[in-house]
Amino acid sequence: MITQTYFGIAFWGFLAFYGIAMYALAPSARTVEGFFRGRNAKGQPASQWMLTASIFIAWIFAKSVTNAANLGATYGVVGGLAYAAYWLAIPIAGLAIYDIRRSTKASGLAAFLVGKYGRGAALSFAGAILIRLYNEIWSNTEVVGGYYGAPGSPEFIGAALLFTAAVLLYTLKGGLRSSIFTDVIHTAIFVVFLGMVMFFILPRHGVGELLGQGSFTLATGADLLLVALLQVLSYPFHDPVLTDRAFVTEEKVMLKSFIVAGIAGFFCIFAFSLVGMHARLEGLPGSDNVPAAVARSFGLGALFVMTVIMVNAAGSTLDSAFSSFSKALGFELPMLAGNRAGAPGPHAVRNGTIAMIAVAVLGNIPIFFGADILSATTISGTMVMGLAPVFLLQRWVRYSPWSFHLSFWPGVILGFLFTFNLVPHAWAIGSGEYALLLGTNLYGLLICTTGFLLPLAWQLSRRPSVPT
Repeated sequence: MITQTYFGIAFWGFLAFYGIAMYALAPSARTVEGFFRGRNAKGQPASQWMLTASIFIAWIFAKSVTNAANLGATYGVVGGLAYAAYWLAIPIAGLAIYDIRRSTKASGLAAFLVGKYGRGAALSFAGAILIRLYNEIWSNTEVVGGYYGAPGSPEFIGAALLFTAAVLLYTLKGGLRSSIFTDVIHTAIFVVFLGMVMFFILPRHGVGELLGQGSFTLATGADLLLVALLQVLSYPFHDPVLTDRAFVTEEKVMLKSFIVAGIAGFFCIFAFSLVGMHARLEGLPGSDNVPAAVARSFGLGALFVMTVIMVNAAGSTLDSAFSSFSKALGFELPMLAGNRAGAPGPHAVRNGTIAMIAVAVLGNIPIFFGADILSATTISGTMVMGLAPVFLLQRWVRYSPWSFHLSFWPGVILGFLFTFNLVPHAWAIGSGEYALLLGTNLYGLLICTTGFLLPLAWQLSRRPSVPT
């Protein structure tokens, strides 16, 4: 009992210490360049290694490592690869945005969309990213709360809210600048503690036995792997946690950072899926939080290590979500609604601060209703499938609002239909759990791409023929 009491103090003490330490270390920034673009007091952008670390850890969500382990437990190596495949989205986004920056000289995705597809397209896109950022709040705080109590319990809710407050305070201090700076610390902590987790797992079974789990069939997880490979073509573009960092430094530095961060993220997420494969071999009872179950099986010390990883991973994502939401409402949406051509309003930082506080409060509402953290990835990824041609095929069109809308809205409609179980079962590919999701994404991407190209085909058909 005394030991458990001391560990209880350590668990809650760490949560408080995390917030205090990050607030003390985070730099302050109250200018537009610092708060929204991550520049230091001298106006300099983040270095390549800082940007790489920030991209890497900002996408190592608490829900991501939890989902990776859960899928590893369910499908073995196939499940691990399926979730790790989402990290291929980072190099894809880097390459696409590198091309956009070089060909259009846009200062951000909102400015690019206005110039290529019109203000309506940019506003529609802004709505999608706000939904994405809202999901990032609850899906990460819910994971942290799960290490302190059962879903819905006072301990669960208290930990989630305390964690939210801790991250909010240090992010308010410096916006994106605070987020990028503290991401370097988050990266170091994550790598060290991931090594500790592997120390618990690998000696028990060995790499060979762990990688022997699962089989590559559509009924045993390969359908989700194919879903991921389809969604990486669109998924990264509606995540400002990622795309905001694509415009804070020089193009080639950005591209190198995105490629390295994506590869590193792929291997780290797959490594964490080994936790689930260990649970599969040990016959641990299935749950929606396999990492916590595995950690408890090793004792309180392992549970504390896992808690540190989850708080650290969730914090690195949550501060990025706060700063991106702040930029969207304090800077980008006012610019889109007015005619300032990218110039910030006089109260941009103040408005961004208010937006950050509001989403911190409202973003935790779903934790009271037991929302599913995997749905925050798969469903939102389905709704934005139409962004793939919008960004990847942008060189094929000049100014074409119809190309955006005929690609974007069919994807949104299909995402809602899938959410409410209205997609016909005939679209299913295979017989696995994700058969209908796979069909929806494959056929939906074909529909969206066709819609994107229709205005181009119409324009070509209207050109007068050249006499021979």
